[in-house]
Amino acid sequence: MRDNAKHSHRCDPGAGVPQNTGVPMRDNAKHVRRSVFGAFGVALLCAAGCGSTPAPPPGADTVRYTDAATPANSTVLPSSPATPAPDDRSCGDPTASLRPDGSGRGPNLDAIRARKRLLVGLDPGSNLFSFRDPISGNLAGFDVDIAREIARDLLGSPDAVEFRFLTSAERKQAMERTIEPSKAVDIVVNSWSITCERRQYADFSTIYLMSHQRVLAMKDSGIGSLADLAGKRVCTVGSTTSLDRIRRNQPAATVITVPTWADCLVSLQQRQVEAVSTDAALLAGLAQQDPSYTQVVGPNLSDEPYGVGTPKGNDDMVRFVNATLQRIRSDGTWVRLYQQWLAPALGAAAGPPAPTYRD
Repeated sequence: MRDNAKHSHRCDPGAGVPQNTGVPMRDNAKHVRRSVFGAFGVALLCAAGCGSTPAPPPGADTVRYTDAATPANSTVLPSSPATPAPDDRSCGDPTASLRPDGSGRGPNLDAIRARKRLLVGLDPGSNLFSFRDPISGNLAGFDVDIAREIARDLLGSPDAVEFRFLTSAERKQAMERTIEPSKAVDIVVNSWSITCERRQYADFSTIYLMSHQRVLAMKDSGIGSLADLAGKRVCTVGSTTSLDRIRRNQPAATVITVPTWADCLVSLQQRQVEAVSTDAALLAGLAQQDPSYTQVVGPNLSDEPYGVGTPKGNDDMVRFVNATLQRIRSDGTWVRLYQQWLAPALGAAAGPPAPTYRD
């Protein structure tokens, strides 16, 4: 826990909550950085600092902390071999996708049109990408708006979408269609990195955002890179490329896994872990919820190309999503969404990633 004298104000549920943090006033990106933390992040810290159990973020798995140093619902992973393994390129270029064909037809597309809504899987605890706005209760963020653009093109309205919450582990089940019917989805838009391993059970669109794995730590921790995490506790989410990479590249760290990235932020704030490691884009969303005390540090550890995932064999859906991504690259929508959601945290972008096609 932080110095109580410095953080006594956090026991006032209203302290630090910015005004007018509603549905991110789409033309006012500076409010995004506090929108999640303002409504429930302060409540989490207040509960922790005042001796009671923190309330979970909306839509997240219940998180209970004990007096022990480890979050009660976390998993401590054993150490891994010290030799780093290279990124898997066994499938060639995993980011190469199917070219849009302009038809807009196919069995999967027709089924969605008959249903009149697009089913989208995401994680509502990813600030800047997909989070529950504390005032309106609506989902908002970069990934949310990417999904809404796909619905706009497919069904004529960006509102013709139903979001279903998936943990990182459940993404695979959803793609393999082994998940419970209430969580079945047409696509996953969830800051999901395209890898050869994932292509064994899912197909992907072209890249819609490139990120890079880095480290988040407290400003007073002395941690400046992955090298400083030897012997320290590092939080990550299970079934992620971040978990695999940190175990390979820093085997001397103790890796703690929790259900969501919001849980990692709370664990860091409560000093139950010394660092969090995942994609810089996601870490920026965490850091913006507590900018006075957290910071993203160290060099890029990897390239993390985000793509829209679909179940294997849904070629009509892949081609349609790629047509939408091509449209938003060319008509300025991608730049507008980036400026709205990500530029305040990540800085200016040179432009959207160029697509790579395999046909």
